Amino acid sequence: MRNTLGKQERLKSKKLIEKLYAEGNSVKSFPLRMVYLQTAHTSDFPAQVGVSVPKRLFKLAVHRNRIKRLMRECYRLQKEIVYDNLDKPYVFMISYMGREELSYEEVHYKMQKLLTLFVNQVTKPESTKV
Repeated sequence: MRNTLGKQERLKSKKLIEKLYAEGNSVKSFPLRMVYLQTAHTSDFPAQVGVSVPKRLFKLAVHRNRIKRLMRECYRLQKEIVYDNLDKPYVFMISYMGREELSYEEVHYKMQKLLTLFVNQVTKPESTKV
């Protein structure tokens, strides 16, 4: 698997984002929160992801953009956690909920924890059905 985060892997559709927030479930690993929804999308990849940082917590755009860049990079390096365990297409949005900016190492660790929690929550109901 290539460690890229191309255009097809990013969540851009306004309709999908609205549906995601209306019907989606969430999982948290402070300061990160993931809202996810199992739904069909136009991409060939098993998941489409978006990142967001609230303006009310970080007033300056440079701070918001830096955190989003960190989150995308951490996801890009660890997306095989999700890709190896999904058999259905998912869309998800990862939001930053903390009030202060974390270091790269802390965001990397929290992203790993968040993706593992997501995989456990998604695969758990399937294993109990069998």
